[in-house]
This record gives sequence, C-alpha cells and structure tokens, in this order.
Amino acid sequence: MFLREASLKRHHVLDLLFRNLTRVSAFGVLILLAAILVSLIVGSMPAIRAFGFGFLTSSDWDPVNDRFGALIPIVGTLATSAIALLIAIPVSFGIAIFLTELSPRVLRRPLGVAIELLAGIPSIIYGMWGLFVFAPLFADNIEPWINDHIGTMPYLGPFFSGPPMGIGVLTAGIILAIMVIPFIASVMRDVFEVVPTLLKESAYGLGATTWEVMWKVVLPYTKIGVVGGIMLGLGRALGETMAITFVIGNSHELSKSLLMPGNSIASALANEFTEAYGELYTSALIELGLILFFITFVVLSLARYMLYKLGLREGQGS
Repeated sequence: MFLREASLKRHHVLDLLFRNLTRVSAFGVLILLAAILVSLIVGSMPAIRAFGFGFLTSSDWDPVNDRFGALIPIVGTLATSAIALLIAIPVSFGIAIFLTELSPRVLRRPLGVAIELLAGIPSIIYGMWGLFVFAPLFADNIEPWINDHIGTMPYLGPFFSGPPMGIGVLTAGIILAIMVIPFIASVMRDVFEVVPTLLKESAYGLGATTWEVMWKVVLPYTKIGVVGGIMLGLGRALGETMAITFVIGNSHELSKSLLMPGNSIASALANEFTEAYGELYTSALIELGLILFFITFVVLSLARYMLYKLGLREGQGS
C-alpha cells in the first residue's frame, strides 16, 4: 500500500512537471514572438518619427542624404512572391497528381524522395545556379522571345519589355517558384494520399476521368491541407533572402517591367545592413524588417481565416 501511494505521488509530480514544461514552452514561443516585435518597433522608431507613413509610399533610397522609402522593396517582395505562386501552384498540383494517381508504383518512392531532397537544398545554391546558369540562358533565349511576342501586346507589353539582362524581378520570381515547388508538392502529395480509396474508386466506377476525380473528389476532400501547403510555400517565398539577392538585381529603381532589376525587403537587408552607417540608416533597415514581419503576419492571418471559413462550409455541408 505504501509503495502504491509513493508510485502515485511520483507519477503525479511527473505529470505536473510535464504539464508545466509544455505550458512554459507554449508561452515561451509567444514571449519570443513579442520580444522580436518589440525590438523591431524600438529599433525602427527613429525612422518612423522621421518619415512616418510616407516611408511606405516613397521610392527614395539615398543613404548619403538620409532619405529612405520602402516602396521598391515592398513591391519587389510582393511581385516575386506572386510570380512564384502563379508558377508553383499548378506545377505542384501536377506533380502531386502524377505521384498519387498516374506514376508507376516503382517510380513513386524515388520521385517523392527526389522532390523532398530539392526542398533541402540551401537557398544560396539556388541563387548561385540562378545567377551563373539560369540568368544567362534566360537572357539569351527567353527574354528576347518575351520582348518580341509579349512585349508588343497593348496591356501586358509594358510589364514584359526591356533589355535582356537575365537578372530582374521575373527571374527572381522563377527561381523562387523552383524553390517553393518541393514544399507545396510534398504537402499536396501527402494530403492527396489520405483520401479514402473508396471515394476515388466510386468516381472511377461512375466513368469519371482522372482529372474529374482529382478536381471534384480529391481536391474538395483535401482543400484545407492544400491551402496550408500553399501558405507554407508563400511564407518561404516572402522571407527568402540569398537566392533573391543573387538574381533580382538589387536596384532601388521602380520600374513597371518585370524584366528590369528590382529589390526585395530581404535582399535589401542582406546587402546593406552590414554597411549601414548612422542611426537613421540602420533604423530604416530595421523598419523594413518590421514591414516584412507585418506582411507575413497578415498573410498567415488571412490563411488561417480562409481555413476557418472552409471548415465552416464543411460543417454546413454535412
């Protein structure tokens, strides 16, 4: 009896310790997040006082005269991320369909491992490959064709015209797409595989094609996981630094053409933070980091809201 009470007391103490440890870990993440946010706000206060909301709309970036604006890095960040998603989502969807429905069983595992290995390649390797291999090929073969065929169109033309330099916003977006495809494709493949086989076989038995099964059965069943995978890729695209720094051109000039060099928040921080001289210059760069934090927070919040609405629709549908 005494041993039983001692054992129960010991288990109670261990359970209490485990519960408090998990509570500290959970609240520790929130404290760390709050500390990062506070440090960014404090560090960016000189720039906030000096420029106010005009910092978000100004395209000036003149460290010599202490004139700074975040418009060009913000536009570059959003443009490259949008290009990356426009390319990565359909490609990732096709890869996931092939791996789950069309690929021979012998190839499914090797191809799946290859996709996951692509996700583990350091971003600087993508950047070096983009600068030394992809950019010259893009400038010599693709950009002249874009200028001749798309650059002459009435509305799209201004966005796809310019000298074929190889580096620019479009190149950075394509490199980003290549980087986020493994993340999105892996998540899509995993969620597609959890769809009950009975549902797919029933659709095939009714005469549905593979595309109809994927579009009308698999995708509605896994839409929450698919959206989560896309948001994972978007988060990677928004915060990517080294690969973008290599291929975007790092130019503080606002241009309508996607073929022209540009800049992003992450690449501006990587290029200039070590050379920042003076309180205002450093504070402007820290405010860029604060803006990137805010953009990421807004994107993730919208993603969570979208998942919440999808969950409500599923509940109504049932």
